[in-house]
This record gives sequence, structure tokens and C-alpha cells, in this order.
Amino acid sequence: MNILRVMGFGAVLCAGAAFGQAGSPQQFADLGELKLESGASIHGCKLGYRTLGTLNAAKSNAILFPTWFTGTTKDLLGIVSSAGYVDPESYFWIFVDAIGNGVSCSPSNSKTQHGIDFPEFTIRDMVESEHRLAVEKFGLTHVHAVVGASMGGMQTFQWMVSYPEFMDVAVPIVGSPQLSSYDKLLWSTEEVAMVTDPEYAGGKYVTNPKLKTVALLHSLNLLTPEARVEQTKTAGFETFFAGLEKEGIGGTDANNWRWQIHAMLGQDVGKGSSLEAAATKVKSRVLVVNARQDHMVNPIAAIGFAPMIHAKLLLLDGDCGHLAPGCEAAKVRPAIAEALR
Repeated sequence: MNILRVMGFGAVLCAGAAFGQAGSPQQFADLGELKLESGASIHGCKLGYRTLGTLNAAKSNAILFPTWFTGTTKDLLGIVSSAGYVDPESYFWIFVDAIGNGVSCSPSNSKTQHGIDFPEFTIRDMVESEHRLAVEKFGLTHVHAVVGASMGGMQTFQWMVSYPEFMDVAVPIVGSPQLSSYDKLLWSTEEVAMVTDPEYAGGKYVTNPKLKTVALLHSLNLLTPEARVEQTKTAGFETFFAGLEKEGIGGTDANNWRWQIHAMLGQDVGKGSSLEAAATKVKSRVLVVNARQDHMVNPIAAIGFAPMIHAKLLLLDGDCGHLAPGCEAAKVRPAIAEALR
């Protein structure tokens, strides 16, 4: 179950935009050995990507857009169009499949480190792989911007600190520079629900498990109680609930889901020092977009980090929770367009 695709995040965020913008098909960059923060390595790592637009002669109009939790670049292609909040005629968009999403090197598709033998990776490792893609595949030494939503927003925060000189603009959307205790409680509970499910079989399953309880926990935190009450009437609850149970985590491989959870659980751009120290490294112009009532990625750390890095903060006050950027697209689209200018 790709939460943002299922709930229409991209479609709503670009309401009125033409979905069918021509982009490249799925492509891959062979990174070979990808050394990780832990000291381990991913063997034969291929990073998936798609592009939209044209890289100018000066190579100054590239924008990196990494995927959200379990998302793919196929999902992201639906977000950008000339009729939406950005103009693909002006920018060269590089949509990147974050490691562990089932398209790029992941537990589910590794031939030599399959399943639970796949090494754990971090948000920093995602950023390192994306930096290698930009440099080695596209010959870039600088990009105009890095933009990302949810787990992509976490990667964007890490980009600001890991490679502060690499971009002019950064736009993290409903992301966090450091997971809160509530975030950790949510993701740790999802993992417990996963590993205690007999169908998960210690990660050595033959058929991908549905993990109904994991999916239900996910849905519980995606929206605010007010939004859920508004969207799902009491009379229709049984049908709604049965649908969630039937779908489970859908087409997402369970180990991919778990490994990306581990990456998010370690999210902390101030690791080894502090958020204040990390903030001193940031050089780019930043627009931070967060939702005050986000129950999936708590906004407190991002709200506190924004003034440290002299960022503009767009705080969404509606009751859509983690999906607020879609529900409040009329505010988000022009703010992002302005930030990218």
C-alpha cells in the first residue's frame, strides 16, 4: 500500500495539472558497491530514476526529487506538469527511487543479499546514493534544488547538511530533520506488528504477507480523527475497514517496508552533535512545509529547525494530517513555485 498514491497526494497536490506529461521511462544507474554509514555495503546497487524536462547547457536547472516511504518514481511523475505548481519547461527534474523501495537496490530484488540478508541503510545512505547518481550519471556538481515529501522530506533535510553547497534551494514537505518520540512510537509499533505476524515468518516468507495490522496502524495515523470522521461515515465503516484488511500493505514487499522504517527511525541530521550544530552547515534557501496536525511525521522538530536555518515556514493548519499538502494545495503550489524561482 503506497499511502500517498492511494490517498491521492500527488493528484491533489497538482489539482488541475496535466498528468500525462511526457517523461522518460524507468531508467537505472549502476552504482556498483554502495558503502553504507554502518560500514557494510550493498553489492551491485542499481538506483532507479526518471527525468522530466531538459537539462540546460549550463547544467543549472536540475531538481532532485527523491521518493517518499515505499513510493516510486512512477508515482512522482504524476506530480510535475506545466499546468501545476512547477514548469517542466524551465527545470530538469530527476525523480529518484530511494534505496529500499523495490525499484532501486532493495531486500526484495537483491540477488546476493536477498531479504533479511540485505544490510540496513539510513536516510544518509539514501542521500549518498542520490549524490552519486547526480555526479556520476549526470555529471552535476550542483543542482538548483532538492525537493521531497514525507520520507523524501527527511532526505531533503539530510541533503542540506550532508551537501550544503550542492543546491541553491531545498524544499522539505511534511518531513523532519529529527524523528520525535511519537514518530518512533508509531514506526516501532508497525515493526512489532510486522514481526509478530506469523505470515511474516521472520522475513523469510515465500508469498508477500498482507500484514493487516500494519496497514491498519498506518491508516490510523495518516489523517486526523476529524478528517477520518469526515471522509468515512459511520454507516460505511464496515466496508472501509474490510477494504483496508483485504488490501493490507498491498504490493509493497514486507522487508522493503521494514528496512525503510529502520532508515526513518534513525533520522537525525544532528547525529553526533546537535540540531543547532547541523543548522550551521545549511547554505541553501529553504522553504519548510509542514502540517500542524500531522500524526505520521510530527512537525515539531521541523518547526524548531526552520528559524535556525533562516527558512521560510509554511505551516498548514487544516485537519488532513499528513496529507495536508494535498488538501491545502492552493497554499502549497504557489509557495513552492516562488521558492524555486
